[in-house]
Parts: sequence; C-alpha cells; structure tokens
Amino acid sequence: MSKARPQGEPEIVWQGKYILVKKLGTWEFVGRTRGVTAAVILAVDKGHVILVEQYRVPIGCQCLELPAGLVGDEEAGEEVASAAIRELEEETGYRAKRVVNLGRFHASPGMSSEGFTLLRAEGLTKVGEGGGVAGEDIVVHRVPLAELPALIERKRAEGAAMDVKLLLLLGAGFLAPVS
Repeated sequence: MSKARPQGEPEIVWQGKYILVKKLGTWEFVGRTRGVTAAVILAVDKGHVILVEQYRVPIGCQCLELPAGLVGDEEAGEEVASAAIRELEEETGYRAKRVVNLGRFHASPGMSSEGFTLLRAEGLTKVGEGGGVAGEDIVVHRVPLAELPALIERKRAEGAAMDVKLLLLLGAGFLAPVS
C-alpha cells in the first residue's frame, strides 16, 4: 500500500458563494466556503424515527433523509448542538431538550471535504408542523422503526433517492444472512 500523499496546500480552482472546488496534486474535490459544516440529527420518538423528504437539485429528485442543516451559515461561531436543535425544529416541528454528539463523519471523502456531526436528539416534543424555511418544501415522516424498510422500498418505487445516512437505521437488516 502506497503512503504517498500530495504535498502542499490545495489550490482553489473555483469558488462560489456556498461551495468551492480545490485541487491538490491530481485530486480535485469540493468543499463548503467559510468553514461551514453540517449537523445531522437522529431523532427517534417512542419507537418512531423522524425523517424528512425534499427535492435535491444535484440529484434531480426527492430524497429521503435524516433531518440536517448547516452550522454557521447564518451566524459565525454557531455551536453544533444549537444548530442541530434549531434545524430539527425548523425542518420537522420537533423540539429536542438536548442532543448527544455521536461523532464526526464524512459521507463521500473521495470527492468532498465536507463532513458532518451526527447528533442524537433526546426529549422530543412536537411544537409545530415543520417543513423548513420558505422554499424548502420539506415533507416530514414519522415512521415506526420496524416499517422503515417498507417506506424506503415504497419511496424508491416512487423515484425518490435515499441519503446514505439512512444506512445507520438499516444496518442490522443488511447484515442479517439471507436464508
């Protein structure tokens, strides 16, 4: 196994308001501007997982996802926990008393430097309808954990994409041997 790594600082090839493209050696990758990162929220309420569905321009279709949002996009220095609590309520209408940090993860490290912090929401209370801010048009799903595979199958049949973070909830089923 080669341990050779590109040397030097990445060169910014292109930069927009929200993302940038960098190059280091032969690697080209994207990242977020201004040090913005993401918070992803695992919210389970009395055996039901709270999911969101929304249209995603890069993939051109609806996508079923865990609730998530950007940290520091509107307020520099925003704490990850505060952003997670805010985004959960904004997107789903559920308020968490607290969140537990489950660690930092990267969904596509060969293409993007973007990472996210996964947080478990605890002490959930329904306080609104959710749906996100103007223009997001988020659909909220409260699904019994046992029915999640059926929802995913139905949504796929409808043409929806599945966010990779749903594997967190499907993992044990994927590991079970097929008889």
